Amino acid sequence: VQLQASGGGLVQAGGSLRLSCAASGSISSINAMGWYRQAPGKQRELVAAIASGGSTNYADSVKGRFTISRDNAENTVYLQMNSLKPEDTAVYYCNAAAVVGLLYVYWGQGTLVTVSS
Repeated sequence: VQLQASGGGLVQAGGSLRLSCAASGSISSINAMGWYRQAPGKQRELVAAIASGGSTNYADSVKGRFTISRDNAENTVYLQMNSLKPEDTAVYYCNAAAVVGLLYVYWGQGTLVTVSS
């Protein structure tokens, strides 16, 4: 599985961005996809995830502001980020998990989101 993330950039506080993550390869094996982020000096943390059945999970810090969705036809997962805050500044990573006997975890390249105050 290969993941290609895009959509990061610089935005003012209160603004919006949409991240995209396109999956290719053995996509039929993917059970869930999500977005993680890592701010300078901090550990990588889960932002949002969506399972193959459509159920979603969000970090408390982004609930009500971020929305994760997936387009199965395009094999793409999106993260719509609204009401952005400076503390949302981080490198955002796309993630996919596949269970084929064992659990396999795949990562895309990071995309930088910078929110100015």
